[in-house]
Amino acid sequence: MSRAWKVREYGEPHSVLRLEQTPHPIPGPGQVRVRVAAASCNFADVLLCRGEYQQKPSPPFTPGLEVCGRVDELGAGVDTQLLTKRIVGQALLPHGGFADYTLMNAADIHPVPHGIDDATAATLHLTYLTAWLGLHRRAEMTAGDVVVVTAGAGGVGSAAVQIARAGGATVIAIVSDPDKAATATALGADVVIDRSHVDVVEAVKAAAPNGVDIVFDSVGGRAYDQATKYIGFEGRIIVVGFASGTIPKPRLNHAFVKNYTIAGLHWSLYTERCPELVRTAQRDIFDMAANRLIDPLITSRVDIGDLPRALRELASGTTRGKTVVTV
Repeated sequence: MSRAWKVREYGEPHSVLRLEQTPHPIPGPGQVRVRVAAASCNFADVLLCRGEYQQKPSPPFTPGLEVCGRVDELGAGVDTQLLTKRIVGQALLPHGGFADYTLMNAADIHPVPHGIDDATAATLHLTYLTAWLGLHRRAEMTAGDVVVVTAGAGGVGSAAVQIARAGGATVIAIVSDPDKAATATALGADVVIDRSHVDVVEAVKAAAPNGVDIVFDSVGGRAYDQATKYIGFEGRIIVVGFASGTIPKPRLNHAFVKNYTIAGLHWSLYTERCPELVRTAQRDIFDMAANRLIDPLITSRVDIGDLPRALRELASGTTRGKTVVTV
């Protein structure tokens, strides 16, 4: 038997999560079982608990998508050389990563280089791949581009700030309070805009008089509407999430008149459609981390028993950087 946080009905994480003793999950053909060392908390985990994520597993299930650990059992047809390897990857629901053991597709796991610890590795998968694919693949970012990150101190936003900087872009980070402004500055943003006391549109236009090339938007709602006002000629708005809880309604006539592009990103589809691209991206992310071009902002490391509190804080929108659960 092993520990696993279970959601038996949809709701707020702190209300519906229960730590239970469960049998070890058994890997099926093409799968591996992973002994979890660290799992990164993401807003997607909050949405999973609420039943609002694009994947909607039926209760009971265990959330936790972004995991680092060691392969400890193989399903049929899996290369035996993977046994005991330290890897990072996305957990297979309903056996998520907020547990002692999880399952993953063997084809989708990535070996973790020496020199990168478990907690750091757990943050360098989902969020950094989202940032990498959003900026390099969907937005086709080049050096010299002006990039706005609409939540520049959050989990995926902090990754986007660093990936953009590493790619030679000028980065404008939008944040919600002075503490997050300090965080975005420390991450390397060239310009930081605190939306709590300035007009965002005017501030972005002042910082980028010729318009913005790329907007990396994980907020939606008003943040998206503002982006349509400061986006430049042939600019690209990359939609990666709706942390505000409001899904915007794009005006296509506006995109037509201003000549900008709206592109969505559901990164996990790339594991199915473009697996080699994902492997290339993950290797690049590990290389950037090894060369100190990126450095995940881990602001909290918590024991597995503190998961409900950690997700409650994440749901409140007050967190900075990443929270990692150690197992």
